[in-house]
Amino acid sequence: MTDQVKQSRIVGIRFQPLGKLYHFSYAEEHDLRVGDYVLVMTSRGREMGQIVQLGEGVQAKGSLKPIERRATPQDLIMSRFWQRREIEALINCREKTVEMGLKGIKITKAEFSYDGSRLCFLYSNEGNDKKDLEDLRRRVQRFYRKSKIEFREVGPRDVAKVIGGMGVCGLEKRCCSRFMTEFSPISIRMAKAQGISLNPQEITGMCGRLRCCLIYEYEQYNEARKKLPKKNKRVITPMGEGKVIDVVPLKEMVIVALDDGMRFEFPLDEIHPYEELKALKEKAKDPCDKHIGDECTDRD
Repeated sequence: MTDQVKQSRIVGIRFQPLGKLYHFSYAEEHDLRVGDYVLVMTSRGREMGQIVQLGEGVQAKGSLKPIERRATPQDLIMSRFWQRREIEALINCREKTVEMGLKGIKITKAEFSYDGSRLCFLYSNEGNDKKDLEDLRRRVQRFYRKSKIEFREVGPRDVAKVIGGMGVCGLEKRCCSRFMTEFSPISIRMAKAQGISLNPQEITGMCGRLRCCLIYEYEQYNEARKKLPKKNKRVITPMGEGKVIDVVPLKEMVIVALDDGMRFEFPLDEIHPYEELKALKEKAKDPCDKHIGDECTDRD
């Protein structure tokens, strides 16, 4: 079997609209298309997912679990039925949480499996100590006897993604709720590389963590900075010598303070490193290098 045939039998599936992408294999007799719903067996049991990638170009490592079958109209109707009950389950679980006095525990979302056999509650813990939710699980189980109750702790970014709402930048919907399927590690170094103010109010998102958008242009800034001189370097400009006091990476511009105190912005192709020019001047003073100098002495 060629690599092309192997790739054409791999599909990418999501179980949530903006969830992580998982790969599965499928038999040739399944006539599948992007947008189809299928049933697959996962570590959490049988689940329904939607195909978002199909055919050539889809790559995955290791052995893959197969797709069981395409979802039937009855499966889709049953899935919608249980989805409508998620709000009810969320309210009931929150009421039980308050009754039990579980401080710091916030139930964020309730998720039924497509057939109602499993009910998973996503929650966040604002306290430093780990909470035992077994008693809460048993109380909720009384309402949903046919569903296996699970609790899964999520971080503040996942909570913000579920809740949605306006971003601190003014967008009507946060990036994590619009298109982000996975969270990338964000560090303060990314803000420094882009010259962004380190004021917590300007680099912190609604989740209380560093904004995810700090990574969007980070690589471009790094690549652009490689071409530009570093701060405090001496350079030669069309208006004389000066010192680099700042750079504008994406514009490939350099801000230089001239020796007379004036400051100007120059494009990269109009400035030259002072050390290189100094070396060229020194070389120009000596008409012969060491090897040629010996020849010059011999001719004398």
